[in-house]
Amino acid sequence: MFLVRRVFKAKSGQARRAAAIVRRMGKVYEEAGQRSPTRVYLSGGMVPGPADMVYIDWTEESLRIPFRSDNKIPEEISTLGGELREVVEYHYVEFYELLTDE
Repeated sequence: MFLVRRVFKAKSGQARRAAAIVRRMGKVYEEAGQRSPTRVYLSGGMVPGPADMVYIDWTEESLRIPFRSDNKIPEEISTLGGELREVVEYHYVEFYELLTDE
């Protein structure tokens, strides 16, 4: 089992807006049955940590390429992605293997 975390550096003062967009994106993928439950969180502002950072994570049984031919990306993701690009400076993805009893 794997934990996938996407990290977004929001433009100054835009972390909450970016987090709301990222949260909606996670819900769209969940509703499409393409993602396990997601968590969205941010740092800076009211809590310690790097300023204007937004995170979303979820678990996957296996790591697969998202742009594979059998993966239909929900249409709303394109619109939300455009909105997110307006408020984010950069982003990257992290992968972690989860330690399980299996």
